[in-house]
Amino acid sequence: MHWMQTTLDRTCSPLPVGLLNELAGSLQKLGLRQAPPDAADLIETARRRHGLDDFGPGDFFEPLSRLLDSCHREARLNLIGKIALRSDIIRILSNRLLMERDRKHDPGIASQVIAPLLFIVGLPRSGTTLLHTLLAEDRDHRSPLVWEVMFPSPASSRDEKRRIRRTSRELACLQWLAPTFRHVHAVGAELPQECIGLMSPSMLSDQFDTMYRIPSYRSWFFKQDLTPAYQVHYRFLQHLQRRRQPTRWILKAPAHMFALPALLSVYPDALFLQVHRDPMEAVASVSSLVSILRSVFSNQVDPYEVGRDALQYWTETMTVFLQQRDRVPSARICDLYYTDVRRDPVAAIRRIYAHFNWTFSEETEQRMRGKLANQPREQNGFHHYDAAQFGLDAGEVARAFSSYCDRFGLSKQSGNSKKAVLSSFVPSK
Repeated sequence: MHWMQTTLDRTCSPLPVGLLNELAGSLQKLGLRQAPPDAADLIETARRRHGLDDFGPGDFFEPLSRLLDSCHREARLNLIGKIALRSDIIRILSNRLLMERDRKHDPGIASQVIAPLLFIVGLPRSGTTLLHTLLAEDRDHRSPLVWEVMFPSPASSRDEKRRIRRTSRELACLQWLAPTFRHVHAVGAELPQECIGLMSPSMLSDQFDTMYRIPSYRSWFFKQDLTPAYQVHYRFLQHLQRRRQPTRWILKAPAHMFALPALLSVYPDALFLQVHRDPMEAVASVSSLVSILRSVFSNQVDPYEVGRDALQYWTETMTVFLQQRDRVPSARICDLYYTDVRRDPVAAIRRIYAHFNWTFSEETEQRMRGKLANQPREQNGFHHYDAAQFGLDAGEVARAFSSYCDRFGLSKQSGNSKKAVLSSFVPSK
């Protein structure tokens, strides 16, 4: 018996949504099935909606077709999931059309030379979101914001308030569908956004696997050269930079570790911040996040399967990254430990600035401390998760990550606890 109910245990759909999904499932059993979304149909819908037909360079038809086929055959989507999938894909396709239109009307977008970049990487749930948020407080820095990634057109501040309101409405819908999710991951229209949203227009993005159970797409994705996704990422940054140019971009996504050669082919001078955490806690925490998020879109989420997939995914990703990491000069990589970030976030930030010889001004420190002191109320909740709920064995996880733990001195901390309970990021006193 668990001594404390986990966040996943407390996750359930609102009653009207549950009834709607149940009704849709009953109708499907009676043979009243809606045709699954087709790539060509969704592309045509986006074209008609905007009166545009140029999606820009890069072939996205095959990955989109594979994604949709995997969603149809494997994701076990409920009615909300089917609606969300269609809506998200049309929004992404619309963004491609609108951004290409913007580039034609404004040559200044294509002429943007992307400012120096820092990529925050590490196992998921390792404090990378907090570091991303705090580093974005430096006035010299810029991180993509959720609203401008969801609705990037136009490449200016025009309609900014309307786009922020629209994003806030969509996030409020997610909060209604999954009230516990805000205790797992910070949500807000004006918060920094991960890079997966910048890569999604290529239809080669970790975003889709997080939301849906799509093993065949995932298997295919792992075998792909992700250079086209980073080329789309670059063009997206050009769009955002046209609105406001920084001294430095601060970017983040754990999935970057899987594709370091592709990333470096597009950003050869990139800097990296890698955050290290006990893999058992990181894998258990991300398994909880994925299970909670997928439960919005499917009534058949298997936490054991999620846990097994997470262990395989992040073991393979870390192995690939460690094989490639030494290609990058050590001066361009700063290492931090999750425990140090938890203990004193500002001191951890100081070490980043010292490593890269950046100036850490008093104003920047005060802005960061102000951000910490004014965390959204929902982040003061708790994310409770239990590794056993996802079939994760401490010994197996320790063996899978043994090379990583040995290299970064995590072995003594790893795999000692069957249960992990993590509060949302509030600095320790």
